Amino acid sequence: MTQRLNYEKTSPGGVAAFGSVYGYIMQCGLDQVLVDLVYLRVSQINGCAYCIDMHTRDLIKKGIKIDKIVLVPVWHEAGALFSDQERAALAWSESVTRVAQSGVPDEAFQAAIAVFSEKELADLTMAIGLMNAYNRLAISFRSTPKAALAAVP
Repeated sequence: MTQRLNYEKTSPGGVAAFGSVYGYIMQCGLDQVLVDLVYLRVSQINGCAYCIDMHTRDLIKKGIKIDKIVLVPVWHEAGALFSDQERAALAWSESVTRVAQSGVPDEAFQAAIAVFSEKELADLTMAIGLMNAYNRLAISFRSTPKAALAAVP
């Protein structure tokens, strides 16, 4: 895959603005493993190889076992491997990411607000929106995953 455009270099102000939101998410009080699981799931839905690679590596660095990481796409079939809060966050992530199809129904909101405070759910939704934006940048401009770069002879 050849990168089409280096958006970080071309639009540093825009990247810095996204970075500010990312910085907020990092310190807002949400569990960082939970956030990385959400980032991974959103990236899987959007088919963003660059971000899937990055967030898988982030989760491994945080000590999450590969057994759990590989089951993120099918979390609803993984039983107790995912906590109630993780399952709620992943379900909310799927509904919000697929907003054009889902409309984010009342049932999805009720399930999420039963597990998260209003602030937590607002912050989680910002994290989901941010990852969707990052995915669109990486996919549009063909950001190359580290794994693919490492495979180049």
